[in-house]
This record gives sequence, structure tokens and C-alpha cells, in this order.
Amino acid sequence: MGRILAIDYGRKRCGIAVTDPLKIIANGLETVATHKLMDFLKEYMSREDVELIVMGQPTQLNGHPSESMRYITPFLNRLKKEMPDVPVKMVDERFTSTIAHKAMIDGGMKKSDRRDKARVDTIAASIILNDYLQSLQFNATL
Repeated sequence: MGRILAIDYGRKRCGIAVTDPLKIIANGLETVATHKLMDFLKEYMSREDVELIVMGQPTQLNGHPSESMRYITPFLNRLKKEMPDVPVKMVDERFTSTIAHKAMIDGGMKKSDRRDKARVDTIAASIILNDYLQSLQFNATL
């Protein structure tokens, strides 16, 4: 069984999260510099079976794609070209950074640790992936 991998794409760095092989639990994996993301994905997928990539889609409050999509779209095109056998699904990522900060506070994380943007990105990727998993469960009950 393959894992699902989630990416919280940013201009400088990307948060990465993955599921367990049974696709039950979303775990933050790490944060990768954006310019090294493709190499990271190739290396990770050479040793782990990934059946789907879920990418956060930055969306404005009105539901339209945000300005950030102009940075994400070229990467998506490259990803689909270099890994044509792995489907990519875009998932609304509104408020994931805010939710990540709140989770850090609720978890008792020190203020100095909450300033670590790489940690926020990894948690945001976990939230994107968890939201996707929950949507699968919701749709299965319909």
C-alpha cells in the first residue's frame, strides 16, 4: 500500500507530510528548501511507495486562487512531467498556517519554537494532509 504525501509549497521552503502505509495517520516529515524539493521527492519516492501527492492550493477568501499560484503552477507542471505516474490533487489550504500556529500554542510549544517557520510549514502540510484524509472519510459515508 502506498502512502499519501502532502506539500505545503512556499517560495523559500516547503513543508512535507506523509501518511502511514495504511493511510490512517498524517505525520509531518520535514521542511525542504523549495529549490531542492524535486530532488527530495525523487529520493523519498525511490525508497517509499507514494501513490498520491496532495498539494495545498492557496485560495483567497472569495474562493479564487491566490497570487501564490503563479509560483506553484510551474512546479506542478514539472512534477507532472517528471513523475507522470503519481497523481497530484490540489486541496484548499486556507488558514493552515493560522491553524498550525494555534496547534503549536495549544500543544504548549515555547514561543521561541513557534517562531521556527520551518516547523510551521511542516505542521501546515500535516493539516493539509489530515484535512484530505477527513474528506475521504466524509465522502465514504455519503
